[in-house]
Formats: sequence, structure tokens, C-alpha cells
Amino acid sequence: MSSLVEGWRGRATEEQDDQVKSTPELRARSRRLFFDLLQPHRRRLLLAAVLIVVQTASILVVPYLVGLGIDTAIRPRNGGGSGSVSLLAVFGLAMLVAAALGAVTERAFIDISGRVGQDVLLELRTRVFAHFQRLSLSFHERYTSGRVISRLTSDLDAISELLLAGFTEVVVSLLKVVGIGTILLLLDLRMGLLTLSVFLPILLLAVWFKRESETAYRAVREAVALVIVHYVESLRGIRAVQAFRREPRNQQIFEEVDARYRDANIRSFLASMVFGHSLDLIGRGLTAVLVGYGAYLVLGHSLTLGVLTAFVLYVRQFFEPMQDVVQFYNLFQSSASALEKLALVLDEVPSVPEPERPRQLPRATGEVVLEGVTFGYGKRLVLRGIDLTIPARQTVALVGATGAGKSTAARLLARFYDPLEGRLLLDGVDLRDLPERDLRRNIVAVTQEAFLFSGTVAENIRFGRPEASDAEVEAAARAAGAHDFIGALPSGYDTEVMKRGGRLSAGQRQLLAFARAFLADPRVLILDEATSSLDLPTERRVQRALQTLLADRTAIIIAHRLSTVEIADRVLVIGDGRVIEDGTPEELLRTNGHYQALHAAWLDSLAG
Repeated sequence: MSSLVEGWRGRATEEQDDQVKSTPELRARSRRLFFDLLQPHRRRLLLAAVLIVVQTASILVVPYLVGLGIDTAIRPRNGGGSGSVSLLAVFGLAMLVAAALGAVTERAFIDISGRVGQDVLLELRTRVFAHFQRLSLSFHERYTSGRVISRLTSDLDAISELLLAGFTEVVVSLLKVVGIGTILLLLDLRMGLLTLSVFLPILLLAVWFKRESETAYRAVREAVALVIVHYVESLRGIRAVQAFRREPRNQQIFEEVDARYRDANIRSFLASMVFGHSLDLIGRGLTAVLVGYGAYLVLGHSLTLGVLTAFVLYVRQFFEPMQDVVQFYNLFQSSASALEKLALVLDEVPSVPEPERPRQLPRATGEVVLEGVTFGYGKRLVLRGIDLTIPARQTVALVGATGAGKSTAARLLARFYDPLEGRLLLDGVDLRDLPERDLRRNIVAVTQEAFLFSGTVAENIRFGRPEASDAEVEAAARAAGAHDFIGALPSGYDTEVMKRGGRLSAGQRQLLAFARAFLADPRVLILDEATSSLDLPTERRVQRALQTLLADRTAIIIAHRLSTVEIADRVLVIGDGRVIEDGTPEELLRTNGHYQALHAAWLDSLAG
């Protein structure tokens, strides 16, 4: 493989982890998921099964009626005589009835199976999306966006194809193969055994096709993973791509991974083509042999012309469903692999689970306590046995060098993670004992990203309280210092912010995030580098707005800009995973300690 795509190999491998590590246990879990999805529809499935049996029987009876009609109405057995027109009409009418019955039952079956398939897909999509939202932040930090998109699109599409087309075809095909094989043996044992003798070469051909298609399929899935990951990450980082003139290199990489995808699909197509043509050749050869042998038996009066005709008609129907059954293996493999991946996702347990015995805390006062809190990522400890009490309605600033653990502490306070040791308390209640509803009502975090969703300005401010009135939305915007710039927008509060707030500046997006937090009215507000995107004049306005925003609530402010720290009642300096200084801003400035050094370095940076 070219060095151009080496950087994507790890991601492609990650995309395929679920498939490569397929185990009997995983396959059993995916089957349980599948049957669980089908369970509510068992009555409709039973009716569909009856319909498909009737429909298949109506198809299979036609060649038998043709042969019987020839032997009784056109060329009567044992003694000649002219044919019977009335009897021929009866057989013709019977074939018309069979065809009509087949059409009606097929229409009903397609309707029922289609509705069941769509209902199953609706339930599966809903489950997967809901589960993705429930899973903890740690899951989303290790599970790439390409994998998420793949689960919700290509994997669900593969299952959709199985449910809405492939499953129906294979059931009909299996019934036809079994039914025709049985009928052939009943019509004439000699001719039937001759027909079934081709099963050995067909079996060998099917084994080859299975092995070849599995190899081709793995190559296709790996290649499509490369395409998805490169496509998603290139477009998500389009600003950096254009800023660094990366387009030619990205295009070169994409063309190579896309060529791999094409080549893998060609290999899969060639395997299917070889199998199909070989099966067709076996079928044509068998038909020629049967016609020759059957003619010999007819001339020897040990076989009737009607039976031979029926045999030829049945054999012509025999190989098409057999080919469908084997070709279905590709579709089944794709769907089974997709179902295994979805089963893996649905079996993921949130690392921050809901409490088994929740303690209700509808409205907290805001006292926060950390008792011996230790936390790390992997083997690297970030916080080490922190003991801390933050009284209700106190504004506390966390400062320290990059990587000291400030944002980690904020994530623990927001319960995006749980500590490895110790506990965090809100009004004396362990955060792990709070139901999600009460936790999110009382603790809100505003981060540096200030993510905005597609929709209007007002809808984004209402994000935490969709039922808020227009007056409450405007009051929150005024309190956050956002009302003036919102009023200058083309449609005011009804202005569409576009994708991820693209029509707003970084500072404006941050102000909307403050308004969103103010409207949510939490008891504890965490600001994690929330003013880092603001210019100095805007930051000054925001600091004045924060006086209103932080009033009567507990606040934890994390900032590298020490101007933001000035509004804090208390400053905690974090170093080596511990609180190394604790006091008011004024007290710490009078000491010759870490905060004083940080403050001096910050002043020097402003002067520079």
C-alpha cells in the first residue's frame, strides 16, 4: 500500500475491529438483538410465513398442471384417443387460479414483510441513536465520528437491504429449491436422482464462492472504512485543509483509497459473475442431459411426455433460486457483520451510569465537596486525592499550568466522568446517586467550544429549557451581554445561526452559550475556559455580565486569562494533581507563590 494512506490504516483497522474480532459470543448477541427486534411482530411474521408458503405452492403447481394436462387432456395415456378440450380448459382455468392466487398472496406478503422491515429498522435506528446519546463522554472520545456515521448509515442500510429485499428472496428461494427437489423425486425417481446429482459440483462451487466472497467482502469493508474516515475528517477540518493548502495531498490520498474501494468491489463482482455463469452452465448442461435421457424414456414408454415437460419446466426454475440462495450469502454476511457492530454498540455500558437507588435533589443550594478524589486517563493520574469544600454561592477560580488537571476537575464536577477513588458531593449527596435529570438541572458546564446547533438564535438559547418564553430568552440574552449583537442580526432572535453557528463570531457564540446557561438557571455553573474566545473589550462586557450570571449560585471558573479570575471569591492553584494554593486573589498576590508567579507572567504577556 502506498505511504499516502499509511496514516489512515490505524483508523481503518479501528473501523473494522468489530468485524475482525467476531466471535461466537458476539454472533449470539447479534442474533438475540435480531430476534428481540422481531419479537413484537411475531403475529404478522406468522401470517407472512403462511402467505409465502401459499404463494410458493401456487408457483410450483403450474408445471405439474402443465404435465398433467398434456398427459390427460392433450395426449391421453394408455390408448391414445383425441384430447379433451373441456378438460384442457379445466387445466387452463386451474393455472389461471394458481397464478391469481400467487399474485394476491405475493402482494400481501410484500406489504406485510415491508411494513415489518420498516418497523424493525425504525426501532433499531431509534435504539442506536438514543443509546449513542446515553453513552458517556469517554465513549465518544474514543469512538471516532467516522465509526458513528458508519453505524447509523451503512450498517443500517445493510440490515435494511436484508430485511426489505434479501430476506424475502432467500425464503422464497429456499422454499422453491426444497419444493422442486421433492417434486422431481416424486414425479420420477430416476430423473429426480439425475437432477440432484449436480448438487456435488454446485456444493464445491458454493464453497469456492463463499471463500472468495469473504475475502472480497473484507477488502470492501476495509476500503469503505478508509473512504468514510478520510472523507469525514477532511471535510470536518476543511478550514485547516484550506489554510494549509492541503487539498492536493488530501485529493491524492482520497483517490488512492477510492481506487482500493473500486478494486475490492471489482473482485467481489467478478466472484459473483464467475459463480453465476458457472451455475448457469451447470443448469443448461443438466437440462440437455435430462431432455436426451427423458426422450429415451418416453420412446421406451417408461415415461410420459407430460412428466418430461414438467421436469424441464421445474429444472428451469430450479437453478435460479439456488443461485439466489448462494448469492444471498454476501448480503447475509454484510448484514450479520453490521448487526454485530450495532450489537456491540448497544451492549456498551455508560461509564457514568444512572444510580440504582437515586436520591432526589430537585433544587440544590450549591455546596460542592470533593473527598479524596483521584482520577486519571489510562495509567496516567491527573488528580491525586483532592479534598476540597466549596460553599454554596461561592465563585472559585481554578488556575495552574496546562495539564495540571483543571479541566479534568471540571469534567468530574459535571459528572462526565466518575472518580477512580473518592467522591464528589452536591449538598451532601454523591453525584453518583443523583438521577440524570436532577444532576443536569443543578450543574451546567460552559466550555470553550460553545457548540451551536442548526436553528435560530432563540432556539439555541432555549436549548436547556425548550419551554422558556420569548421574554425569558431575551432576559437571559441581556444578562449575558448578548442582546445588542442579536438585535443587529438580520432577523434578531429568529436569525438562523447556520451550521455550528457559522455566521457568528467565536465571541458571539460564546455569549449565546452564557445566555443558554443563564436561562437554564443551574445552582452550580462551571466555566471551562469559557472566555478564551473573547477579545478584551468583549471580555470586559462579559465580566460585567458574569456578575449577574454568577449571582446567587456556585461557580467554578477555569481560565488562563487571569483577568477573569478577578471576579472570583477564591482562587485554587492546581499543580501535580493537587491543590497547592488556596485563598482570595488579593491574599495570593501578596505571597511569593505560584499564583503570584502566574499573575506576573500574565502581566508580562500583556505588556509584550
